[in-house]
Amino acid sequence: MLTRRHFFWAGASALAVFLANRIFGLGSVSQAAETFEVVHSDAEWRTLLTPAQFGVLRQQGTERPFSSPLDHEKRPGTFVCAGCDLPLFSSQTKFDSQTGWPSFWQPLDDAIGTSEDRFLAMTRTEVHCHRCGGHLGHVFNDGPRPTGLRYCMNGIAMAFKPATA
Repeated sequence: MLTRRHFFWAGASALAVFLANRIFGLGSVSQAAETFEVVHSDAEWRTLLTPAQFGVLRQQGTERPFSSPLDHEKRPGTFVCAGCDLPLFSSQTKFDSQTGWPSFWQPLDDAIGTSEDRFLAMTRTEVHCHRCGGHLGHVFNDGPRPTGLRYCMNGIAMAFKPATA
């Protein structure tokens, strides 16, 4: 006989599996309506990326806050996609959001794509690389002027290229 306790544990287990998939990136990147210039199989991506990069870029994971050296990067230069080297953000648009992730108020032209991300009844705007579709982070409407946007990016999904003198 099924009791309320059975329903509670079944629901809690389903929620735990769902959260584990989202937090630890067990689902894969899927922008089915978009095609990308750089395409690899999961096996190929795993050889090109570190396990942590794969978890964020290809499985929509999130790095721990305050764990990326790029959050503290202050030199002039360009932040590029760790998956395909596409220039994404200029250091001139970077700011300290005090969230623990590198934040920018504007991407470079034709650098990113966006899609709707519905997670735990929240709707957010996911940001991905325009060239390879790699998950970069999310954009929020609480940034500084002139755009009022905060592109909150996973540092592990990017690399930094200093400006040459």
